[in-house]
Amino acid sequence: MDSSDPARVRRWLSGLTKSSQRWIRATVLAGVWVGLATIVQMALLAWLVYQGVIEHQPVASLTPAFLVLVAVLVLRALGQGLQTRFAARCSEEVRRDVRRQLHRKWQALGPVALADASAASLAREWLDHVEALHGYFARFLPQMMLSVIVPLMILAVVFWLDWLAGIFLVLSAPLIPLFMALVGMGAEKVNQQHFETVSRLSGQFLDKVRGLTTLQLFGQTAQASATLHQRSDQFRLITLKTLKIAFLSSAVLEFFASVAIAVIAIYIGFGLLGYISFGPSSELTLFSGLLILLLAPEFFQPLRTLSQHYHDRAAALGASAEILARLDQPASPTKTTGSSSTNDAAVIAIQRVSLCYDTGPEVIRNVTLTIKKGETIVLTGPSGGGKSSLLHMLAGFLQPVSGSISIFGKPAGEQPFGWLGQKGFWIQGSWADNLRMTSPDASDIAIERALHQVGLADLVEHREQGIYSKIGEDGQGLSGGQARRLSLARIFLADYDLVILDEPTAGLDATSEIHVLEALHKLSEAGKTVILSTHHQALMTLADRLLIVHDGEVKDA
Repeated sequence: MDSSDPARVRRWLSGLTKSSQRWIRATVLAGVWVGLATIVQMALLAWLVYQGVIEHQPVASLTPAFLVLVAVLVLRALGQGLQTRFAARCSEEVRRDVRRQLHRKWQALGPVALADASAASLAREWLDHVEALHGYFARFLPQMMLSVIVPLMILAVVFWLDWLAGIFLVLSAPLIPLFMALVGMGAEKVNQQHFETVSRLSGQFLDKVRGLTTLQLFGQTAQASATLHQRSDQFRLITLKTLKIAFLSSAVLEFFASVAIAVIAIYIGFGLLGYISFGPSSELTLFSGLLILLLAPEFFQPLRTLSQHYHDRAAALGASAEILARLDQPASPTKTTGSSSTNDAAVIAIQRVSLCYDTGPEVIRNVTLTIKKGETIVLTGPSGGGKSSLLHMLAGFLQPVSGSISIFGKPAGEQPFGWLGQKGFWIQGSWADNLRMTSPDASDIAIERALHQVGLADLVEHREQGIYSKIGEDGQGLSGGQARRLSLARIFLADYDLVILDEPTAGLDATSEIHVLEALHKLSEAGKTVILSTHHQALMTLADRLLIVHDGEVKDA
C-alpha cells in the first residue's frame, strides 16, 4: 500500500497508542481533574462576589471560602502538572517504539539498500521526524478527548443554571470543529511537503560540505552555493506557508469563540437588567449570571487549546508519511524462507544460491560453495562479475532469492564478523574513539597492539596525544592508506573469527599496500577465516583457495 495514503498514516498513528494507553488515560483523567477544579473555582468566585455585593457579607465571614478557593487553585495546578508529566511519558514511549521500528528496518535493509539514502535524511528520520510525533501524542491526542469531556461537564452546569444560555453554547460549539477540519485539510499536505523539503535540503547540504574540496578544484562552489540558496528559499516558503495556516486556524477559532462569548454576555446583561423576559432569563441572579460568564470562556478553552495543537497533528501526519515510506522500503531481494543448508559450526556453506536486483538479471547464479573455518579465500575476476554481491550475501547485507547460506551453523548476518568495505567509516574524535566503535571496552594497551598489527604504531607514537589524537569526520587528517589501516585495526581489536574484505587495497599507495598485506597475513596465520575480493596479485598469494567470479558463476582458479 501507498505510505502516503492519509488513512493508512492515521491507522499507523493509532496503532502506536496501544503500548501507551495507560499514559493516555492518565493524561485524560488529569485533564478531567483540572476541568472539575476549574468549575469549582469559578463557582467559588461567583459565590464570593454574590455574597459580598448582594448579600453584603463581611470579609471575615468569607475567609473560609477564600481558603477553599486557594486550595482549589493548588489542586488545579497539581492536576496540570500531572497532566503534563503523563503526556510526556506517553510521547516518550511512542517515540522509543518508533525508533525501535526504524532501527529494525535499517538493520533488515542493511548498508546496501541504504546506500542511496543520504546520512542527513536518515538522521532527520531518526531525530526530527520522530520528534515531530511528540506534539501529537503529548498534546493533541489527549486534548481531543478532553475537548469533548470538559465542555460537556461545563454544559451540564450551564444548563442547570440557565437552559437558554446552554443552548447558545451548544449552537456555537460545532463551528469550531468545522473550521478546524477545513483548515486541517490543507495543513496536512503542507506539513508533508515541509518534511520532504527539509530532508532533501539536509542531504544536499551535507553532500556539498563533504564534497567541498572537489567543488573547489573544479570551480563549482558558486553554483553549489546558488543551488543551496534556491533550495533554502523553497524551504522558507514552505515554512511560511505552514505558519500561515497555523495562524489562520487560530484566528478563525478565536473569532468564533469571542462572538459566542459576546452573545452570551449580551443575554446575561440584558437578562439581569430585565429587558429579556423569555425563558429562564427572569430567574437570573448575579451568582448564576456571573458563573455562566466565567464558565463560557472555559467551555471554549479546550477547543481553542485543541486548535492550537492542531498543527501538531498535521506535523505528525507529515512526519509519519516519511517514516512509513522508510518502513515500507522493501529489502531487495526478499529473504527466502528455506532453512540453512548445514548446522556445521566448522564451515561456511553456500547451497544453490542465486541473487538478482529487483527484476533485473541474476548476478549470482546457482552457486554452491563450502569454505572451511580458518581458510583464506580470495575472490577475483572482472569488475561486475558478482564479487561484491557474493560478499554482501555472506555478510547478510543481501538475502538470496533462492538457496541458503550458513555461517558456522548460523544464518548469514547473525554471526559476528569483521567487515572492511571499499568505503570506510570514521567519526570525528580520537583514534581510540574510532577503534572503540566495535570494541567499547577495549583497553589502551589493546588499542596500541591493534595499531601495531596494521603498521600505525610509529605514526601514533609521534603524535603528542598518542591514541587520543584527534581525526576529523571521514578520516580527515589521515591519508587514504592510513584511514584504511585504521579500519583494519578495528578487526584486530574485535578479534572476529570471520573477516570479509571488499577490495582492501583499492586506491592505496605501495607502502600502504604492503602494510595491509602484512596485516592480512597475520589474520590468516591467527587462524581467522578471511574472505576477500581483489584484483591485486600480491593479495592472491595469501589465498588457500583462489576463486574466479565471472558472469555470476564461481569457479576454482
